[in-house]
Amino acid sequence: MPHVRRAEYPQVNSSYVLQYVEVIHRHHKRTPYADNTFPVETYPWHCDDEALFYYGAPLPSYGARPSANTYWNVYTSSSNPLAPRGFNGTCQFPQITRGGLDDSWQHGKDLYGVYHGLLGFLPEKYDPNLVSFRVTNNLITSQVAGMVTSGMFGGEAQHDFPLLIQPASIDSLDPGYTCLAARKNFSAYGAGSSDPGWTLHLMAASDLYADLDSISGVAPTDPGFHASFDHYFDNLSARLCHAKPLPCSGSNPSLCVTQAMADEVFRLGQYEYSYLYRDAGPRTLEYSVGSYGIWVAELAQNLRDAMNATDPTSTGIRYRHNIAHDGSISRILNILQIETMVWPGMGSEVVFELYKSQLDLQYYVRVLWGGKVLRSSNPTLGVLDMLQVEILIAYFDELVGRKAEKIPSLCSL
Repeated sequence: MPHVRRAEYPQVNSSYVLQYVEVIHRHHKRTPYADNTFPVETYPWHCDDEALFYYGAPLPSYGARPSANTYWNVYTSSSNPLAPRGFNGTCQFPQITRGGLDDSWQHGKDLYGVYHGLLGFLPEKYDPNLVSFRVTNNLITSQVAGMVTSGMFGGEAQHDFPLLIQPASIDSLDPGYTCLAARKNFSAYGAGSSDPGWTLHLMAASDLYADLDSISGVAPTDPGFHASFDHYFDNLSARLCHAKPLPCSGSNPSLCVTQAMADEVFRLGQYEYSYLYRDAGPRTLEYSVGSYGIWVAELAQNLRDAMNATDPTSTGIRYRHNIAHDGSISRILNILQIETMVWPGMGSEVVFELYKSQLDLQYYVRVLWGGKVLRSSNPTLGVLDMLQVEILIAYFDELVGRKAEKIPSLCSL
């Protein structure tokens, strides 16, 4: 997906000085989730060109015994009579694929090329007092982080990079915390609801569903595949992203998903995300505010801290990098009331840049979506290009409260 790159980066007037950057993007391409695979897949999926390293090691200051670099090696046993759901092979479902790892490294290199190479904002070498990286409790975000950090600061000897992570039950980045009000709101109009605005497109696509089910072997009563097009979208797009053939029926190999059928699934998936996060009206904003309000409050506080960087109590971090998911990005775009909502693709990126004017000594914010200035349909925000930062912070505070003080009552926490 398009992101900040040196060749296309829109530079600002030289009277503005960059003070702080916060990046949040979706992880890069992966294998599909196991729940999104078909009951029986007709060909395997191998990941022998990469390794997923999982191990603990003492920090240098707490012990001298080194850890071996151990990684997972997926296999099946001839003594195990059970077949895995979905694809055979040597992958986890999900895991970031080799192509996704390469994309992650390039993403980091491109960001470094702008914020260090072009603007001189990032330090040449990694400095934990200036730069931080954050992931969710889903392992695929850590897989991406290993390559992003290498792409940014990998010119030096191998470095240990701490990845910030919140406890799973209160993680604001994923998000992982529970908001009953948001969940109730979503269940009234979103996937699985009986809202006519939602069910109409599912009924209109009944012939497509019947064709897909007959090829995939998915039961027509399977709620995961039929509450929305999410599962079919993930299954088919993952294949095409990795140059794999579209699936055929196991019982009738001449019966296959065509490119036209896949394109219709993708079109309907885009419709669904637009409906869930914009077109269903004010309740979409209520849903996103409740379920993602804490991360928004964290962003607002980070902007405040950056403006008070001379204060000895401030963190001093000038660049924060968050690796998240499509649901994370969708909620942010919804809260910003983006003019045109889409399903955020792999690597989709939102960047918040804080500047200080040398003319009036005021602070301004610019928001980039896919490397371009984000346009909001909210008249208070409008084109998010050198907007007085107090306007954006006040907008966030009105929705979620300072330090998310409105969220506990809103979510019945």
